Parts: sequence; structure tokens; C-alpha cells
Amino acid sequence: MEHGEGPELTPLVGAGGRVTRYRVAPPRAGIVETSAGRYEATRYAERRRGLAGRALALKDVIVGESIPNARLGEQRLSNRVALAVFSSDALSSTAYATQEILFVLVLAGAAGMQYSLPIAVGIVALLATVVTSYRQTIRAYPHGGGAYTVARENLGTAAGLLAASALLIDYTMTVAVSVAAGMDALASLDPGLRPAAVELTVGFVAFIALMNLRGVRESGAVFAVPTYLFVVMMVSAIVVTFVRVVAGGGNPLAAGEPREPLVAAQGVTLFLLLRAFANGCTAMTGVEAMSNGVGAFREPAWKNAQRTLSVMAFLLGFMVLGLTLMARHFGFVPSENQTIPSQLGAEAFGDGSVLFWVFQLSTTGILLIAANTAFADFPRLSAILAHDEFLPRIFTQRGNRLVFSYGIMTLALLAMVMLAATNATTTRLIPFYALGVFISFTLSQAGMVRHWWRERSRGWAAALGLNGTGAVLTGIVTGVIAVAKFREGGWVVLVAMPVLALLLWGVHRAYRRLERLLHVPGEAVFDLAPRGTSGTPVVVPVQQVNTATVMALAAACEQSRDVTAVHVVVDPDRPSDLEAGWRTQFPRLPLVVIDSPYRNVADPFARYVEDRLREPPYEVVVLLPMVVPGKWYERLLLNQSAGAIARKVIGRKRVRVERYVYHPGGLGRRGRGLLGWLRGGRAAEFR
Repeated sequence: MEHGEGPELTPLVGAGGRVTRYRVAPPRAGIVETSAGRYEATRYAERRRGLAGRALALKDVIVGESIPNARLGEQRLSNRVALAVFSSDALSSTAYATQEILFVLVLAGAAGMQYSLPIAVGIVALLATVVTSYRQTIRAYPHGGGAYTVARENLGTAAGLLAASALLIDYTMTVAVSVAAGMDALASLDPGLRPAAVELTVGFVAFIALMNLRGVRESGAVFAVPTYLFVVMMVSAIVVTFVRVVAGGGNPLAAGEPREPLVAAQGVTLFLLLRAFANGCTAMTGVEAMSNGVGAFREPAWKNAQRTLSVMAFLLGFMVLGLTLMARHFGFVPSENQTIPSQLGAEAFGDGSVLFWVFQLSTTGILLIAANTAFADFPRLSAILAHDEFLPRIFTQRGNRLVFSYGIMTLALLAMVMLAATNATTTRLIPFYALGVFISFTLSQAGMVRHWWRERSRGWAAALGLNGTGAVLTGIVTGVIAVAKFREGGWVVLVAMPVLALLLWGVHRAYRRLERLLHVPGEAVFDLAPRGTSGTPVVVPVQQVNTATVMALAAACEQSRDVTAVHVVVDPDRPSDLEAGWRTQFPRLPLVVIDSPYRNVADPFARYVEDRLREPPYEVVVLLPMVVPGKWYERLLLNQSAGAIARKVIGRKRVRVERYVYHPGGLGRRGRGLLGWLRGGRAAEFR
């Protein structure tokens, strides 16, 4: 018997792990009663008819079938997969960090090239400091959030929003730069691809976004292969060349003559060395990813995140030092025709050999999929900001595969715009890169200094000293990067970050205004009871207790003798407070709760209405509370579940739909609100 043809038996496991009873679900039942007044939506709750139904079926084919909330834990990552998901950005930077250092040093000729190794050592030392600090951050803030959470809780909201803005911009640039750099690598293999750079890069961003919409675990499994292949090939190339030098009696620390003649355009100055150091610090982009994505790890999440961060730091430090050491020894010079990693691959495996091509393809692969780290973190940070009401709440909604779909799609769109605007040219994108992440580094470190000073737990002095050192160092690097890249376009980032922070704050103020207008005190008790003359049941969807829902419930009670409030629980991360306080606030009104493990509000509600149609008098009135703010942008911030419910139930036989429209602030600046309504006026209307 196929699934869904007969009754579905679900074992209910009691204490001790033994099955105590079974829940019997009728075949293809949309909702199943689990206890008095409580239901659970099944995977059959979603209606799939007509063109909309075919579109949903196509979505399931492309993205994957919807996963219930109970399987959220299964989507957490093992350390091996997490290393590929969260480290691809940082590890990929070894493909261009050394090259970025040398691009600056060649201006001073052969004399400048000598300083590449000391600069790389300085970068690795800074990396060690930052990683050690982030290990402490992960332990102190095991629920993730990274620089935003640390800065907001310890330095204030303004610092937190600045850190969040820096990270959002940097994640967008990570996608654009990584894909553009991958395009450069592809074009070096086949120059004929360059004219189609924008189309190819936009297409690849769409592919990465699609893979992430299918789930973090699925995308991690797909992208793990090129990540580990790159690590193996890069480490092998470094080890092979190093052993060959030592076996031949050479000194790997000795600097070789440049392979191409260099003409010094300037002398070796402190500013030149600082610029080279700033360019090389692109190797550290992506280091913060694990502190933002702790929630994606298997339990114990914070310990696994710490271990994976340490492994990533070791691999990154080894490859940056090794590649720079070999480039200095063999006299590699960056050129448009052959990158520094490509020259290392040719030296290690032989130019044109099979292993050389594998090395080249692995480098191209890691550059292309480095964008995946941003797709893992940008949506999580957006969801945290939306939870704190600095972004529209829609960013907290999980899609079919339990990922934050709106964050993924927003990041893809922003990256595509950047690629189109710059013609997918890496050199035009680089000036916008890395500055944001170092600002977030500095704010995070400074926040941890304040954290340890206030906590003063065991070992706080050493931790404070470490974070203080990190804050000073990353602050200096931030200043160097800002000065070095200002004229090249870095000023755009310096302007964009505070502007974005102000926009986030504006969203928060709009939410605060709406909440003031819609607020119902938690201690308020409403003696509402059905007392109308009609015998037709009235069903009112209630997602939260506010002025609009209270007024709609009161109107329903005036209309009918049978009124039921229906609350659909969709968010696995936020348990509903409405159910707990309902009996206190509305002692005479029944509440039906529907658990929706597939995160759908409209379809389970519509199925409940269908079930009510099977009972006398075989008709139902659905009364929809709808909030319509006076300002257009405030409408974008509201949950649109009422509209979705209306589309599901309008047109059904024996179902009458009425809208109770409330205009907060419609009668003056503050509006009449609940108090004014209780005094006899209504800032609402039936439609």
C-alpha cells in the first residue's frame, strides 16, 4: 500500500523510548486532531489545483519537497561538511592573497619583492590573533550572530547595526568577487569566454542560490568535493616544491631572482608595505563566518564550531605562508597571463601536465564556490536582524528545505546587480572588498573587551588582553585598508555602511510605531463572548493579539453565537506565546491551535474551514482581521497571511469571507486605537 492510500499510523514515543500509542490519520487528511482544540497539519494540507498547483509542483522539483520542522536537527552539519560550507571563502583567498601582495610590491622592483614573506608572516600572526578571539566569541555567544550580536550587546545598538551593515555588504561583495575571480580563471583557460562574463557569472550565482535553496546540507555535500580537492592540490604543490628545494640542497628561505625583468617605479616605503599588507589581508575574509553560523553545526554546536574554525585557520595559514614562501624563492611575478598559484602548479607538476590541469581546475572551482560561504551566513544574519525587527520579518521565514529563502534570494539579486554594474571585472570589485569585514572584526573584538570587563569570569584578564590586542591590530588594518583603497572606490563602502545602518534603524522605528498603535497589554482581559443572532459559525484567524484582532473578535461575537479563533503555529524557532495567555485574556472564547510543521498558514486554516463545513449548518463565515497602515513602506513590514488565507477560501461554496480592516493612525497621528473603539468609535470597516 502506497503512502497516503490508507490510514497513516504515527507512533507516539513516551518516556523510556517505548511506543505508548499511535495517532491514526485518515488517508490524505489535511489536518489531524492531536488533542482537544489542537490540530496538526500534514503534508496533504496544501491544496494543489490549477495553475498555482502546477507551479508549486514545479517548485518542489527544482527546490525539493518541503521538510517538516521536526527534521530541522537533521539539517545540521558535520564538521567535515561545515568546513567546506563555511571555509570555502577563506580558503579560496589563498588563490589571490599572495598575488595581491606582489601586485603592490612589484612597484618597488626586485627590492620590494623581498618583503613578501615578512608581510605574509604578519598576516598569519594577525589571523592567529583574530581566530583565537573568535573562538572565545563562539563560546561566549553559542547561538551565533557574530560581530552584530557581540557589538550590539556590549557597545550598543549603533555599533551592532554598523557591524551588521559591514557584514551584509561584505557578504554581497564576497559573492561578486569570488564568482568574478572564478570567471578570470576560466577565461585564462579559454579567452573566448570573456565576452560572456556577465551572463556566465550571473548564471553561476543563480546556480549557487538554487543549491542553497535546496538546503544547507545538500549544498555542502555538493560543494565539499571542490573545496577538499583544492586543499589537497594546493598543499601538495607547496610540499612538492618545498621538498624539491630542500632535496636539491637549496635554502627555501632564500629569495630568488624575479622571473621577469622588473623596473622600480618607486622606492620601498612604509606606505607601500602597508598597502601590500592591506591587500594581503583579503586572506582573512570569511574568518568570521563560523561565529555567525554556529547554529548550523551539530551539537555540541559551539565546540564543533571552535574545532572547525581552528582547522580552517591552520589550513589557511599554511597555504598563505607556503605559497608566499615558494613564490619568493622561485621569483614568481604576477602577470595577466598566469596567476601566482598557476605558476606554483606549473613548477610543482609541470606546465601542461594532467596534475597541472587538475590543479588549475581546482583553483577555478574553489573561487567559484567561495560564494557559498556568503550564502550560508547572509541569510542567517538577515534572519537574526529580522528577529530583532531591523529587517522585515519575512526574512525569518524558512522555505521548503528549512533554509531562510528570502535571505538567499536577496543576496543573489544584490550580487547579480554588482556583477552587471562592474561587467564582472575583479579589479573593479576588489576596492569594495575586505574593508567591511575588518570593520566587523574591530567592533567584535572591542565588544568582547567590554564583555570580559563586565563578566570578569575565570581567566577574564588574559581573554581581555587577547581581544584588546586583536581590536587594536584589526583597527589599524581597517585604517590602512580605508586609506589605501579610498580613491579606488573604498569610499563607497564607507558611505554605504552608515546609510544601510540608518535604513535598518528606520525599519526598527517603523515596527516600534506599528506596535505602539496595535499594542494590547498582556494583562488586559476581554470579556468577549458570542452573543449574536446568527447561527452560522464565524472563524477568525489570529496570529497575534493586537488591536485589529481584538476588534475583529468583538465584531464576530456581535454577529454570531458560534465564534472560534484559530491560531496556526509555523515557526520552529519561536514557540507561540499566544496560546499560553489566551485563557487569561479571552476566558470565554475558544481557541483552536494548528501546528503547521510545513510552515504554511493559509492551507491548514483552509482545511480547518473545510472540516467545519461538514458540520451543521454546513456553512462558515471567515472574518479576516487586516491591518492597513497609512504609510506604504509600513505595509511591506507586515505579515501578509490574511491575504494568503483570503485567496485560499474566497470562492468556496458555503464560505463567506469578510474583512475587518483596521487603519492604525488613520484618525490622526496616533489613531483612535483600541481605547477609542471601546469608547464607541471604530477605525475599521467591513468589506
